[in-house]
Amino acid sequence: MSDIDDLLASLHDHLEATEERPLDNEANRWLGEAQAIAADVDENELDSETTKERVEEILELLDEVDGTGDDEADKHVAAARRAANRVLDR
Repeated sequence: MSDIDDLLASLHDHLEATEERPLDNEANRWLGEAQAIAADVDENELDSETTKERVEEILELLDEVDGTGDDEADKHVAAARRAANRVLDR
């Protein structure tokens, strides 16, 4: 597994972890969309350009989340942002 694969798995894991948390309805919607894209990117072999485009989409969705209403979920969102930014930096 490469660094990028590890980062994509981390991104997906952190967003998936928010599913179990009590979230603000609007945040839940954005995070659900971001998690679905993260699952797709993590589970499928995409070329690097497509991967980066999809990760950019995830970051755009995460930018819509001002807060989740749950401290634990907020930590997962922050970790997901870090992982996504690291993917784009490669």
